[in-house]
Amino acid sequence: MNRSDADARSVAVIGMSCRLPGASTTDELWALLKDGVDATSETPRERYDTDALPIASPRAGHLERIAEFDADFFGMSATEAAELDPQQRLLLMTTWEALEDAGLRPDLLAGTRTGVFVGNARADYLELSLRQGPEGATASQLNNFRSLLPARISHTFDFRGPSLVVDTACSSSLVAVHQAVQSLRARESPLALAAGVNIKLRPDEALVMTQAGGMAADGRSKFGDANADGHAPSDAVAVVVLKRLTDALADGDRVRAVIRGSAVGNDGRTSDSVLNPSLEGQIEVLRWAYEDAAIDPAEVDYVEAHGSGAPALDSMELTALGRVLGEGRPADHPLLVGSVKTNIGHPEAAGGMAGLIKAVLCLEHGQVPASLHLTMPNPAVPWDELPVKVPHTLTDLPEAGRPTVAGISGQGSSALNAHVVIRRPEPVDTPAPPTATRTPHVLALSARSPAALAALARSYADYLSPDGAGSAYRVRDICFSAATRRQHHAHRLAVIGSSHEELVASLTGPPGLGGRPLSAVADRYRRGEDVDWIAVFGGAGHYVPLPAYPWQTKRYWTGEQRDDGDDLASWVLREHARTGFDDTSTLTDIGIDSLAKLRIVVELTKRSSQEVDPEEFGKLRTVGELRRWTHALGAAAR
Repeated sequence: MNRSDADARSVAVIGMSCRLPGASTTDELWALLKDGVDATSETPRERYDTDALPIASPRAGHLERIAEFDADFFGMSATEAAELDPQQRLLLMTTWEALEDAGLRPDLLAGTRTGVFVGNARADYLELSLRQGPEGATASQLNNFRSLLPARISHTFDFRGPSLVVDTACSSSLVAVHQAVQSLRARESPLALAAGVNIKLRPDEALVMTQAGGMAADGRSKFGDANADGHAPSDAVAVVVLKRLTDALADGDRVRAVIRGSAVGNDGRTSDSVLNPSLEGQIEVLRWAYEDAAIDPAEVDYVEAHGSGAPALDSMELTALGRVLGEGRPADHPLLVGSVKTNIGHPEAAGGMAGLIKAVLCLEHGQVPASLHLTMPNPAVPWDELPVKVPHTLTDLPEAGRPTVAGISGQGSSALNAHVVIRRPEPVDTPAPPTATRTPHVLALSARSPAALAALARSYADYLSPDGAGSAYRVRDICFSAATRRQHHAHRLAVIGSSHEELVASLTGPPGLGGRPLSAVADRYRRGEDVDWIAVFGGAGHYVPLPAYPWQTKRYWTGEQRDDGDDLASWVLREHARTGFDDTSTLTDIGIDSLAKLRIVVELTKRSSQEVDPEEFGKLRTVGELRRWTHALGAAAR
């Protein structure tokens, strides 16, 4: 395959976002990895009581504040947010962050055939509700079936392309990447989001894995170690934004990595049981992936292994890597192999996505962090025969006179293996470092609430400061990116400056717009008018990364919310309306008849802690009357 053919089939990673144990951004993840941090911790009591259960270890990888959500940003009531699976809530915010990282405006993507592929194997929030019996099996639980994970994203952002859940156990999210790549190559989707989400709220799987001997006694994944005794489960939410490489380059996107190829394959009957891994199956998928990528396996510099810390799995995986990627490999170029699971635990269905993001960061920084908890190499691995090396310290990737290449592996208990091949992008011409200039530019910022706008202004002031990330970029590129690569919301701020210092001064003090050439443009923007930014800037600019949207979150959890009147009405309509409606719609026409009203009276009495008069409620005729009546009921409850 020649170079142009390879580029035509390649896919660019243009945006990434994650919520992992100890890291709520990709920058925080890199700091965690570089510093060799073990982010696992004791299981919070609000999840379940590990002391009362026969679980191998109370330790695992956990996300903090999983109940936190910006419901107002996504137009949800408190009741709706509390009833929604936190996997969906966190996935919505992480998707927005990934699109911002890619410099893509969600409003301009609405109506496109953008695809959504989500790796997932859990519906714990739904399961916990259903275990309450008939009382917990409310109509709102229809929103928490796993098929709604991608559907919620597609509906919220109005994406019209494929939208599906991938469940192949622990290889799910890496298979989601493979399917997203195939969709892009087939031109089914012009843009694709691949994601993995895993929030564990129930102990069931841990109990099963303990009985099967698959859980580490100390709650740590010890990849490649003689004392490896299983994995520590982990939470994770991660999203990558993918686009065909040729399109990304044409659109001026920031290419963080290039996916050259991928492959998936089942072990079939090459092992004695569907649950037992197969060396042959792993070797086949590795070969297929590098054939698809048109890359010599001997040129691979680093592999982010599945690396769960299961003794039999580790030795088999390292052997497969050594056989396929070791063939013809120069003696002075050992294959570096590591596992993010040694830092954060095993995110199960989202593990491959965490590994992909780590691998991209390794290529960006030119380094491979140490794999933790490896003190005595597993004697079942023929280390002397395999040209593989698991770094014990932060290790530089070799300079080979070509783009650095990495692979990412995933294995599922479904016997489904996956491998993705990425390379570092070719260097592109970037503008010269910032220099003093007297040309002023408009910095346009917006948010969906005054509080969020104030927080965003503070973030930009820090970003533009001498120690901030923005100090490395030209003022024109920062302002152009903020104007053209961010969605514009109702609450707006615009300041003018010709230097980083002037912009910081305007953001932290009086804006001082009067009399400046661009004052009229800034005023129009602040009034909510559309602005032709290309004309304002006199042409296109270079996209640079910017501060993320500052979420204004609150805690939402089922059973903890006290309904106010507006939420009571929203709840009644969501649970009982059978058609679309507006305030003039009659309750009878939308399916709320006299029998339904009797049931609603009982439910409202329970939810509002107020006595509801059935005769008074029965007189309500329209949706508008229902909203006003429940508002009064909510006010009385307060």
